Amino acid sequence: MKKFNLFNEIIISNKKSLLEAINKSEPFGINTDGDIVYEPFNDNEIFIYKGKPEIVEDFTNVLGNKYQLVEDGDRVLIKAFSNWQELIAINTPNASYDDTTADGVGEFSDKELENIGWHIAEFGVDYRTLVEVLEEKCDGTTICIEQEEPYQFSGLGFIADNTHAKEVLFDFCKTKAKDKLDNDDDYAKDSLTDDEEEAAEFFGLLWQKYL
Repeated sequence: MKKFNLFNEIIISNKKSLLEAINKSEPFGINTDGDIVYEPFNDNEIFIYKGKPEIVEDFTNVLGNKYQLVEDGDRVLIKAFSNWQELIAINTPNASYDDTTADGVGEFSDKELENIGWHIAEFGVDYRTLVEVLEEKCDGTTICIEQEEPYQFSGLGFIADNTHAKEVLFDFCKTKAKDKLDNDDDYAKDSLTDDEEEAAEFFGLLWQKYL
């Protein structure tokens, strides 16, 4: 997954398209590619602006005082990092996971990915570990605000292909669960809880091997 660091990114939008959107006096959005989009919005859209701006004399302030706009010929250069708090609220409904709080990632929005996360928790694997696997091996975008590496604050994650992500995560978790069952005394056959047995079965492990 790629990082879209709002602190560093300059979003480039077409000036004519932006002016047309403003003059329509109806809600529109600007996505991370700088495209102007209208309702109904796509579920996978990631916004750096969403709303209905007021027409003002100063064009550079048309999106609000938390945006920096610079006109460059037929282009408009947009910096949106100061509006991060509002962008959390705008983008969270479409996010695959939310890492914007001190508690970190607590669930996946996709039910099948969440089912995998819920079961592997029985083997001591947390969501942060799962997110790191997804960010390394899957396509998508993490929108964040961070001034320099490392990215301690990861922001909102948007997975491009949930089917592929499910395969990646399931294989990773199955390997982790099998390693626990084979090598960790805390998961010996005579000490497994009902939930641990259910989790192992979920990952397709052959229980006769362990009984």
